[in-house]
Amino acid sequence: MAMAASLRQSYSLLSPVVAAHADWSVNADKRWMSVARRDDGLWKIGMPEKVGDATTLAARLLDRAAGAAVVLGVDFPLGLPRAYSKIAGIADFTVWLAGLDPADGVFRPCATLDEVSLARPFYPLKSIVGAGQMARLAAALGLNDAAALRRAVDCRTARRPAGAPLFWTMGANQCGKAALSGWRDCLLPAFTRNVPLRLWPFAGTLPDLLAPGCVAIAETYPAEAMVQTGLKLVGSKRRRQDRSALSPALRAHFAACRHTPARDLVALIEDGFGARPEGEDAFDSLLGVLGLIRVIDGAPDGTEAGLPGNEPVIRATEGWVLGQVDPPQPPVRA
Repeated sequence: MAMAASLRQSYSLLSPVVAAHADWSVNADKRWMSVARRDDGLWKIGMPEKVGDATTLAARLLDRAAGAAVVLGVDFPLGLPRAYSKIAGIADFTVWLAGLDPADGVFRPCATLDEVSLARPFYPLKSIVGAGQMARLAAALGLNDAAALRRAVDCRTARRPAGAPLFWTMGANQCGKAALSGWRDCLLPAFTRNVPLRLWPFAGTLPDLLAPGCVAIAETYPAEAMVQTGLKLVGSKRRRQDRSALSPALRAHFAACRHTPARDLVALIEDGFGARPEGEDAFDSLLGVLGLIRVIDGAPDGTEAGLPGNEPVIRATEGWVLGQVDPPQPPVRA
């Protein structure tokens, strides 16, 4: 605790920090990130850019930081459902993750429920039809019901819908496949190369993890970042005109927070991030980094005393979404 306190004191709101949010995708061409840097208490936000080689992402951000602390937000899950961890005997997510090999069965989604096991919990390999598939997956893993497939942070809140269960590989956001890709292609190579990673919340609260020459990695989501920053998108982020309509609110947010956007960033925002399909991904990366900045600058990370992420199991194995302060809500019954 004394070390954590000294880090907080030495890493003040004036200390340099590089913040990056990587909008992840199974398709490497759809991975975009926004990078911002704080110097003397003020943030400069760069243009969205391609993530590039995932295996070197953490190391490249460290090089760009030139001695500053790095915080990398990723929108793939960091953590495991508590019921699964208990049955599988996993007591520490970071230790479990760092001990994986890219050839391990966990990285091979199952084609049938007969293949599902604690060592291979991801399902299905390809699209399937028929009701009750998640309940069958839960049963194959020895879980009570489909609700046990979700982490607490995956549940709906009063201000956003539920996220997808980790082990389920289908759906629009392909949560399960994104997790496998992020773990295998980004985090494991960094562990192997001894990049100094600190996974939040497992290694401490975010202020505890800010240190020169280290990369703090946290699970972040653009939808949650919009909730946290008070931005409200009318329509769909997939539509250019709807993204463009958020331009006045984004400019007001920059002004209120004294952020300096790159010269071309304002034009990009006003243009709705362009007509190409990847405009949605670049848009998400900007929202993500704004949420990240907010917590770095002192907003609650969601795991402090009295907040819903302050549970031992969350800090050990299940994880949380950075900055979420809304408690999980029970599922809506049909």
